[in-house]
Parts: sequence; C-alpha cells; structure tokens
Amino acid sequence: MIDGYAERLRRVTQARGAFCVGLDPHPSLLTAWGLSVDAAGAETLTRRVVEVLGERVAVFKPQSAFFEAFGSAGIAVLERVLGDIAAVGALSLLDVKRGDIGSTMQAYADAYLVDGAPLAADAITVSPYLGFGSLQPAFDRAHRYGRGVYVLARTSNPEGGQVQLASGGEDAAAVAQQIIDAARRANDESGQHAIGLVIGATHADLGCDPSEFNGSILVPGIGAQGGRVANLPGLFRDAVAHVLPAASREVLAAGPDAAALHGRVDTLLATR
Repeated sequence: MIDGYAERLRRVTQARGAFCVGLDPHPSLLTAWGLSVDAAGAETLTRRVVEVLGERVAVFKPQSAFFEAFGSAGIAVLERVLGDIAAVGALSLLDVKRGDIGSTMQAYADAYLVDGAPLAADAITVSPYLGFGSLQPAFDRAHRYGRGVYVLARTSNPEGGQVQLASGGEDAAAVAQQIIDAARRANDESGQHAIGLVIGATHADLGCDPSEFNGSILVPGIGAQGGRVANLPGLFRDAVAHVLPAASREVLAAGPDAAALHGRVDTLLATR
C-alpha cells in the first residue's frame, strides 16, 4: 500500500508542529547574509537553513523561480536541496505553480511527482486557471506515487481577487469557491486526500469558505507579507486543523545564525 502524502504530512506535523519554511534565496536575502547573488550563494543559504532547522520543521517549500534564475547551476542546487530535505526527514513542497493542458501538464507531473525524477518532491503547487480538469495528470501522478498537489484557490496577493473572487453569474459561486469544492470532491473520490489548497493569510476576509475542505491547506503570507498566525482560527474556522502556515522571508531574515533561526520558528509556532 502506498504511504500517501496526507498520512506522511499528518505524521511529521504531529511530531514537529504544522509549519512550513519557504526557501526563497531572494537577492536581498543573499546580500543580507553576506553571500554572492548567484547559484553558490543560493546553495549556501538554502542548505544552511535545512541543516539548521531540518529536524525542527515539518515542511520546507523551495521556490523554484529563485533557483531557475541562476540557470542550470541553480537547478542543480535545487536538486541537492530537495535531497537534503528528504535526508532530514522533512517533507518537500516545491513551489512551481505549474498549469497547462494535455501532454504538457503530464510532462510537468512527470518532472515533479514521479519516483526517480531529478526534481521529484513530496508535493508541488499548481495553477487551475486553465480549468480544474486540466490538472488531472498531476492528480493521477500524485495518487500513483503517494505525493501531494496544492491547488491555488485564494492567493495572498491583492491582485488575485480580480480572478479568484469573480463569479459566472448572479447565483454562481466565486471562482475560488468552485476550486475549493472541486478539490474536495476529488479527494472524496480518491480517498487519498492528496489534493490541497493554497489560501493566503493576508486577507481580512477570504471571500470563500474552506470550512468543509478535506485536505491540507497551505497558508503563505505569514510575517513579511502581513499575515499573522494568531489570525488563522478566525479566518479558517472549522478548517483550521488542516492549515499549514508558511513563512519565508520572516524566517530566512533571521539567519545565518542558528539560534536566531530556531528562535524565529519557535516564536511563530508559539502563537498558534
């Protein structure tokens, strides 16, 4: 039997707490750490964070774009970082936000969700804005290989509402709600609960209702973007048990000192 993503996530968050640290080697952070703005700097920062926090944090979320910016050398660093995450017993959630149709979506799924792929991660983020059904190849691979897929529903950026809160008519649910409901039905059908959502922590009102959702909810925007862990129960209500809050710059800015990195994570977890 496949050791599915939902069960592995449950075990690691039960042991370490439900928290995700984003690995975003942004140029400003590399400079603040005294590192070069290149693949070598990105490697030092991200692998240092995994080394220091690897036995404390449940999930690490590398943002692929910051590695891709350095070309093939950056992608090679990303491969090594994914290996480091696996080695310390944490889960990797690769933030790639892929979304396409047909064979192209299948190729993306093969790149990130198939055993043995150089960039295989425990889970990835995907975009449903070519239609929720276009993501089926990713769902199929996730179910086959025991991995997870997080679908963008209500993102943390303010511009997202233009699309995500739009509706198809007077009685139609908002797009974000339609995505939430479709993901819940897909989890009911598979029984694996491998499909999650991305819902940002930066909104005073979500504009959608995830209370009946039956999978993991990645909640970015904690810290530097203005989201607060203390606000999550009020935002997510009955779904708060499914929430996986994520912080990137809020944590990474504390480095490279190990004690400061641990202290920042402890502070964020203590407010739950």
